[in-house]
Amino acid sequence: MSNEWTAEDLLKTYGLKDESTKHISQADKDKAVQEAIKTFDRDGSGTISFAEYTIGSAQGLKLPDFGFGPGHHGDDEYEYEIHHFEKYHDENTKEEDLIHPEDIEHFRKHDMMDEQQERQERMDRTPIVEANIPSKFRRNG
Repeated sequence: MSNEWTAEDLLKTYGLKDESTKHISQADKDKAVQEAIKTFDRDGSGTISFAEYTIGSAQGLKLPDFGFGPGHHGDDEYEYEIHHFEKYHDENTKEEDLIHPEDIEHFRKHDMMDEQQERQERMDRTPIVEANIPSKFRRNG
């Protein structure tokens, strides 16, 4: 914990690293983050310290609303939990009841991540991964 918000932290806070914001240009995302930093950053460090945020908030400053959506609180897993599972399901929900499009997409991502991990583990057990050798360094025969 660094007691300051960096540009990266603000991208996450505003939800701008989420797939749902891919229609927003990186330039617009960067501009929004810089405007948020400029609102609070009194020492010109390019970050918002805890003190800068606390004092700014006491003076009535708020993080700007750029109209990009509700923002996000954490990683995909946490977002799914708080924005979908807690809203439509509960601790008694069985796996076979998770049939909403959001549920299907969530578990599809898990399956993809599992497949990627298994593929990497197989490659890690292979002494030489020929597929990673550029063709110009391979023998043709």
